[in-house]
Amino acid sequence: MSEHVETGTIKKFLDVQSGISKTTNNEWKKQSFVISNNGGYEGKEQLFCFEVFGVEKVDNLTKFHNVGDEVTVKFNISTNEWQGKYFTSLGAWRIEKLSGEQNASGFQQAPSLSANEPNPLPF
Repeated sequence: MSEHVETGTIKKFLDVQSGISKTTNNEWKKQSFVISNNGGYEGKEQLFCFEVFGVEKVDNLTKFHNVGDEVTVKFNISTNEWQGKYFTSLGAWRIEKLSGEQNASGFQQAPSLSANEPNPLPF
């Protein structure tokens, strides 16, 4: 499976959706957010609406990210069928700020190495 990646600016956060699972009786949460880039036809803005699923992921989304942040989003694409209609979703599984600040999981981004710096890793 190929890795899907998109970089852009967070434009908005949509409302949190939540409920109780009928099978496990546990709470679930889902939130969508929109990023834009200038990678479209003739440099025009393209919009991408991603979603995060899970109580902790939803809570961390707006805790670590704000509208206007430049981010790179790694995601999966999935399509579901319901009553003869098809719905495609972009499920974000990693969100990284381009500035090197904390990402959605709360971990500090590793600094990048330049060509002049020796590699500190032993392998």
